[in-house]
Amino acid sequence: MASPSLSLPTRTPLLRLLCRPRRGILPSAAPPGRGFCYTTLSSAAAPPRPTSRGVLFLGAAGTRQRGAVWSKTMSSSVNSTAVAESATAKNGANVEPLPFVNDKHGGVIIEMTAPMDPQVFSASLKSALSKWREQGIRGVWIKLPIGLANLIQSAVEEGFWYHHAEETYLMLAYWLPNTTHTLPVNATHRVGVGAFVMNDKREVLAVQEKSGVLRGLGVWKFPTGVVEPGEDINIGAVREVKEETGIDTEFIEVLAFRQSHKAYFEKSDLFFVCILRPLSFDITKQESEIEDAQWIPVEEFAAQPFVQKHELVKYILEVGLAKSDKEYAGFSPISIKSAFTDKQSFFYMNRRDLDKASGSSNAQQKSGL
Repeated sequence: MASPSLSLPTRTPLLRLLCRPRRGILPSAAPPGRGFCYTTLSSAAAPPRPTSRGVLFLGAAGTRQRGAVWSKTMSSSVNSTAVAESATAKNGANVEPLPFVNDKHGGVIIEMTAPMDPQVFSASLKSALSKWREQGIRGVWIKLPIGLANLIQSAVEEGFWYHHAEETYLMLAYWLPNTTHTLPVNATHRVGVGAFVMNDKREVLAVQEKSGVLRGLGVWKFPTGVVEPGEDINIGAVREVKEETGIDTEFIEVLAFRQSHKAYFEKSDLFFVCILRPLSFDITKQESEIEDAQWIPVEEFAAQPFVQKHELVKYILEVGLAKSDKEYAGFSPISIKSAFTDKQSFFYMNRRDLDKASGSSNAQQKSGL
């Protein structure tokens, strides 16, 4: 996939509402792990939801503002919830159990999977929040699948704000203590890759894009793209080159990276420059995104006015050639395992200089220095 310029809560099993509320039952403490929080009240019409609340905090840019405003709005939130719950008890509204799991940080995640009447959801949420506040719960999350979007307004009216959204769900957040919240912000960075691929003829693999700022300008650039969710940098670089040019490659090293801010959707951007060894040479361009793809003599590539004016491209070319001439060491991936999980990950390091340093240290120990 071409990049427009050269300029990341775990899914949980679907839950069902296993039981209906029974009279006279009010749990004194939230059960460990997965469970339900409910209060029992007699059936009647639900009370009107409070209309004083309607402040919506959106996006990472509002995080600091939300923290500042939260201390002012939390006391009214606590009081209105208590008043609303009292009114609910008097009027006898239905309250149903909300499916939730305890997280690892003293909070809970409400995982809605089955339809619920918005008024019943509102009353049930008020009841749950009141109980969780008594139990010392801090952060409360609501994961709403796109099919239950009709429950968003009820959550917002209780003080929840948008945290993030994916293709199939929206995650909302709420902080129960009367303090500035310490919930983590949404993902802040996009990860991109650029590939330096040069053959034995000192020709670099270059492409012209069908879209973006370079469309129609006849500019040759390095293959670039965005790493997919859950994809490693080294795998993403190989995939992007294959998709755009049809060339099979072997990942060698990360040569450098660039960080920028306020890029796509106001997110920050990490762009990793990678060097790959070509394993095939016959080009098959990606028809949907690539106008042309060729092996270009490195001198001809470097002579382009675009390359001369674009510092990022100049540095990519410089470190790529330095690595090819054995004068530069980048970062190669080492597979490691976490002490906390069985998951494997990659640690990128300058192995050449580490080996030199280790060899020098061993030599000094042997010589008694």
